[in-house]
Amino acid sequence: MASNTSSEENASGKTFRDLGLNNWIVKQCEIVGISKPSPIQLNCIPKILEGSDCIGCAKTGSGKTAAFVLPMLHLLSEDPYGIFALIITPTRELAHQIGEHFKVLGKPLGLKYSIIIGGADIIEQGIELSNKPHIVIATPGRLADHIEHGTDFSLKKIRFLVLDEADRLLEDKFGDQLQTIFSVLPEKRQTLLFSATLTDTLQQLEHISNNKPFVWVSSDAVATVDTLSQQYVLCPADIKDAFLVHIIDVFKNKRPNSSVMIFVNTCKYCQILAMVLVELDFECVALHSMLQQKMRIAALNKFKSSQVKILVATDVASRGLDIPTVDLVINHNVPTRPKDYIHRVGRTARAGEGGMAVTLVTPFDAKLLVAIEDHIGTKLTKHDVDEKEVAKIALEVNVLRSKSEIKLEESNFGEKREINKRKKEILKQVSSTS
Repeated sequence: MASNTSSEENASGKTFRDLGLNNWIVKQCEIVGISKPSPIQLNCIPKILEGSDCIGCAKTGSGKTAAFVLPMLHLLSEDPYGIFALIITPTRELAHQIGEHFKVLGKPLGLKYSIIIGGADIIEQGIELSNKPHIVIATPGRLADHIEHGTDFSLKKIRFLVLDEADRLLEDKFGDQLQTIFSVLPEKRQTLLFSATLTDTLQQLEHISNNKPFVWVSSDAVATVDTLSQQYVLCPADIKDAFLVHIIDVFKNKRPNSSVMIFVNTCKYCQILAMVLVELDFECVALHSMLQQKMRIAALNKFKSSQVKILVATDVASRGLDIPTVDLVINHNVPTRPKDYIHRVGRTARAGEGGMAVTLVTPFDAKLLVAIEDHIGTKLTKHDVDEKEVAKIALEVNVLRSKSEIKLEESNFGEKREINKRKKEILKQVSSTS
């Protein structure tokens, strides 16, 4: 196995042209404002062009998506055919973002790509797949559905398989779906795996590659970027929401044009918190997996376009999303896995810009905080909060939260998902006995 590490600098001064990419791709990079390759692009692109399998691990905001999109476009332009590449990613939002990369960077090529995700019309997707787009970008569940239900398309001739956010795909509950997908792929292919937190699953990832992969892992001891200010707030669990509201209020008064992402641990609380903030006259949107797909797209588009400056989200928004206007990330809960913390706070301080992450820590979270600090190789600093101001709003915030919880219960929140779960279980039982 070829393995390399490197610092986060392009010390060689190389350009995209020096990496062996076609002139039209170099020009397209210039048009969209990508002037020089980042370290992961500098190291991985030449190896991908040579035909090597590749595993790349670098901090969030380091240009991982372009590290596989650019060489794939180069090779596709030389030999365009059918379904050339399959990209698998864990979330619908990330699938759309990868699609935008292909759309923008592959514009001169007349590229056809298809996004295959849950929540969209499966029949329309089947038609798209049968028309053989060059690139298929998919979440595991929906693609496995197409394969199992005999949609008229073939992945037998793909040249590339890409697992984006590969560690999450392997660690979360995608195992059966990935097995279904891998069963219809050709053995002879290039396999590319990328994430910000691959190191603890490298050995498992190597088994997915049919050849000895080139491995490039950033050597930085600190797992988060230098331009990120990482802070914590100690607060009682029962008035944590009041602390959060106060932090947002102070920040928005100082920086009204900045965007804020708030991460919570459940879909239900994501919805409740968004309802509370709206009642307090903060314009915000919620993003979680229990929303209809069109609502998820609408919420994200409003936030990306700065129509709304606050996004309350579960971890469906923690990976890969690139929104330059985000200057503050708030962790409403301390993530139980340090790598989830890395991905969350990686939504700000991207591409060399500054940003701040504030984590709300209750007395029950001390061990989790220590684990995160050990994992990222740096200590969080204390964020100053005026506790007298928090006390003034604590009762109002708690009352609004209780009212929002009642409203949500009355709306039968989550009922449709439970019905769909039961339907899937019944279908599984039927298929296993037939």
